[in-house]
Amino acid sequence: MKNYFDLTGRVAVVTGCSTGLGVQMAKALANQGANIVALARRQNLIDEVAAELTKEYGVKAIGVACDITDTERVEAAVDTIMKEFGRIDILINNAGTGAVAPAEDITDEQFENEINIDLFGTFKMSRAVAKKAMIPAGYGRIINIASMYGLVGNKIAPASPYHAAKGGVVNVTRALAAEWGDKGITVNSICPGYFETPLTKDTLESEFFQNYAKTMIPMARYGKDGELDTAAIFLASPMSSYVNGCILPVDGGYTSM
Repeated sequence: MKNYFDLTGRVAVVTGCSTGLGVQMAKALANQGANIVALARRQNLIDEVAAELTKEYGVKAIGVACDITDTERVEAAVDTIMKEFGRIDILINNAGTGAVAPAEDITDEQFENEINIDLFGTFKMSRAVAKKAMIPAGYGRIINIASMYGLVGNKIAPASPYHAAKGGVVNVTRALAAEWGDKGITVNSICPGYFETPLTKDTLESEFFQNYAKTMIPMARYGKDGELDTAAIFLASPMSSYVNGCILPVDGGYTSM
């Protein structure tokens, strides 16, 4: 019997892997046998995540501190990972932020910060990992975590910089998929809908937002823990070798309406 989603011995780097969806996806890949590099700014948190992954799944896991907006630190982090493992098979670009305010009140700094983290940071990580690891190996799986807000606008939580940045992530995914497809690298994007994370918890728990969700989400609920995992495993699989430039919403049907 063939296990189509076996990741044993693969090395996966997950950015924004200190809390929330990043940790969930890291656990999902570790469950399939992948060794994990938890990458985020706070060393104490990623060390805790790495220890938990090793204990729970028996894989090798390390925490590498990095600010993805800092090119030098990105390059140094990738060098550290290559020195430790000698390969990077999977990159999940999950680190992100979200400014919520009416467009007319958004500051230049808020807009720039959003683009720098969500879009430029995603590109910087992809560039370094592709150049130093995946192109030389002739193999790679890059998974960019965009958002359903990268595909549509919204009337409930004004967040124009976030929409702009995540829309950029969607199309840079296509650009890199086109550019690196003949090098054995697939580049795909997951567009999550409403999932409860430390960043979204307060908003999603409000009665106003819950009523909105029942109207706007065909499944009439938010995403639950683990409901993003299978999308990440599918796109990370060596067997998904002809899936390239795919934009996969995991949103309960929000963008179908």
